Amino acid sequence: MKVLKMWNRLSIVKQILIGLIVGIILAVSVPEAAKSLTIFGALFVGALKAIAPVLVLFLVMASIAQHKKGQQTNMKSIVFLYLLGTFLAGLIAVIASFIFPVSISLTEGAEDLAAPGSAIEVIKTLVLNVVDNPANALINANYIGILAWAIVLGLALRNAADTTKTLITNFSDAVAKLVGWVIKLAPLGIMGLVIESITANGLESLLSYGKLLALLIGCMLFVALVVNPLIVYINIRRNPYPLVFRCLRESGITAFFTRSSAANIPVNMTLCEKLGLDKDTYSVSIPLGATVNMAGAAVTISVLTLAAVHTLGIQVDIPTAIILSVLAAICACGASGVAGGSLLLIPLACSLFGIPNDVAMQVVGVGFIIGVLQDSFETSLNSSTDVLFTATAEYKKRLQEGEAVAINKAFDIQKPSEDLVES
Repeated sequence: MKVLKMWNRLSIVKQILIGLIVGIILAVSVPEAAKSLTIFGALFVGALKAIAPVLVLFLVMASIAQHKKGQQTNMKSIVFLYLLGTFLAGLIAVIASFIFPVSISLTEGAEDLAAPGSAIEVIKTLVLNVVDNPANALINANYIGILAWAIVLGLALRNAADTTKTLITNFSDAVAKLVGWVIKLAPLGIMGLVIESITANGLESLLSYGKLLALLIGCMLFVALVVNPLIVYINIRRNPYPLVFRCLRESGITAFFTRSSAANIPVNMTLCEKLGLDKDTYSVSIPLGATVNMAGAAVTISVLTLAAVHTLGIQVDIPTAIILSVLAAICACGASGVAGGSLLLIPLACSLFGIPNDVAMQVVGVGFIIGVLQDSFETSLNSSTDVLFTATAEYKKRLQEGEAVAINKAFDIQKPSEDLVES
């Protein structure tokens, strides 16, 4: 009991770091025996993926049903930040690929996958997901569809009896509490995921693609530690790094190992609550961000496409490169609506340079080989930025309303376990 009490006194971030360290030690020292512990990772991710669609449906529906006329949210500002961040990430990747050109050894193994043929096809898939059957959307974790139905039902319930609204709100709170219980299992889950990653994949197969990985990860780190903080600073005129590092610690670490923006939605919801953000806003912006805020995907599409361009010796001018940045941002926003995510959108970007589909699918094969790290960093950047931009938009609004003291206190907080609601 004493050990349990000491464990509960630790912040969730410290608990996750302990789970991470234990997982690495076990995977390196006793890999065969440690494989039996990978079940914890599968259970953790499975539980998050199972509860996230239900959480999003009832949170969004309850917040819209309870929304009062005249009460303003920051959704326009948040969506603008999402799109701006995704475009800038693609642009940074294009610039970096010109400064540090990388050639790759093309590989087989992805020819049997079906990639979308045009940007119109990607957008069409995204739009069709909006009108998906609600039960089907919940089963398949189609968050665009879930969000659409939640918004429509919430609007329809605006004039419902107070008892009905209270019932929906109570159910929403109950699901949120259940999510809290699942997140308490994060240390065990992360330990299992680390063991699985090290024992199943190893790092040997990645060495031949070291330069490509360095460029990909370097671009994502630059976006996370330079571009995003700059966007935050321009909006709130405060040192952005306390907020940036907190989002990376409490959202990015979990997303890195789950490699699923959908699974990380409950984690981001909890972080937004700790940051004292408006529930009416983040209950919509976080699931929306998991769908359209895809800075990491924009980096992946741009870097791998230009790696193929340099490998084939194709000359690229600046206007075409800028078009690639825009195309990467558009495609990245639709990545969740396409089976296989960002990698299967590479042939679409390659078509801009006249690269045939069979060669482009070989580039996709390279993407799957390095996917162990590429996808982890990509998801970590995508998911942590959802909270970062949601918080930025709200803090900007508070500053405009004269709440500078509260914002100063919020940005001076260093310990991730402290609750910003007190500010």
